[in-house]
Amino acid sequence: MKPEIAIALAGVLLLSAATLFVGPASASLFSSPTAKANDSLSLSSQQQQAAWKDLSGAAASKAPADFKAATSSAVPSTLRVRAIPAKTAGDVPALRPYDYAKTNGELLIVNPHDMMIAAVIAR
Repeated sequence: MKPEIAIALAGVLLLSAATLFVGPASASLFSSPTAKANDSLSLSSQQQQAAWKDLSGAAASKAPADFKAATSSAVPSTLRVRAIPAKTAGDVPALRPYDYAKTNGELLIVNPHDMMIAAVIAR
């Protein structure tokens, strides 16, 4: 084999190996995995307190008289559902993909894709 071809082949192999080695790691540096909302969300008591502190000032909606807030149940259409504010999402990042509603002294964390209650935070 001619020396020029051997050097070129070695260079191609070296670059290919570097691309395979660095590729996935560098891809994760530039991608921002976003959490997806689910119909169930578990928050620590500290996260619940931070969310309540941030969101308790919002106006409450009147729920139907027979409404009992429960995880994985639908939000009544009479409740006003709002986006989680940036400050709250910064304080409790797990809430970023969710919406919320406030009623009857409770915060309802809502999956915006299907309007199901993912968590209930009581005072």
